[in-house]
Amino acid sequence: MRKQTTILTIQKMKADGERITVLTCYDYPTARILDACGIDVLLVGDSLGVVVAGHENTLPVTMDEVVYHTRALMRASPRALVVADMPFLSYQVECAEARRNAGRLIKEGGAAAVKLEGGENAVDAIRAIVAMDIPVMAHIGLTPQSIHRMGGYRVQGKHEEQAEQLLADAVAVERAGAFAVVLEGIPQKLARQITRQLSIPTIGIGAGPYCDGQVLVLHDILGLCEKYSPKFVKRYADVRAVMTDAVNQYIAEVKSGEFPTEAHSFN
Repeated sequence: MRKQTTILTIQKMKADGERITVLTCYDYPTARILDACGIDVLLVGDSLGVVVAGHENTLPVTMDEVVYHTRALMRASPRALVVADMPFLSYQVECAEARRNAGRLIKEGGAAAVKLEGGENAVDAIRAIVAMDIPVMAHIGLTPQSIHRMGGYRVQGKHEEQAEQLLADAVAVERAGAFAVVLEGIPQKLARQITRQLSIPTIGIGAGPYCDGQVLVLHDILGLCEKYSPKFVKRYADVRAVMTDAVNQYIAEVKSGEFPTEAHSFN
């Protein structure tokens, strides 16, 4: 049987040069499928606010919602490392609140680690949570919870000043105790520089091929999200078309009386 993936597994993968695979996941049946495929990390992302709940961005997502989805996923008993996102306002106000909310994701949700957005401005929260022996995955670059400051979903680090700040952010989150860092929406050369400089794994999303691993939103790679299609997403299947065909066939057969048959009935 495949061994349980831990943060030590993920860190060793960087040392060994083995690429790390990460996908978002929000429920029990999907977790069973992804885990059986051998995914390394399952991320209960606050992206659920967009792809599951239909919001325009991730800002409305609550702690209760992330706990609920994490708990549902954990019923699949995945061998993958499960990381749960800390939503907007769950860690930014004060460290005591950050510690309490991170603890909820572990105690109530069952996650093994948490993820939060921010670089130098988030180091106090990272240190506070790590001090509780809760592993933290950091997230810098294009941080969706900061869309209003950034003026939308814009690539970060194109200009020298921005690039220098992202390098400083990367070093800061590592020093604060993060076990890995997501690099989102940054130029590939900058991502390669950060990856080479850090001893912790980098997980790219729209950051090119030089990161230690990659993460994408599951609904994007399956063609289930209509709101947007970022340049960095590769669609691996059109599950929407499969679902549409199945539902149309069901409707037609019920209307015509073709379903249910004797095979689907009890005597």
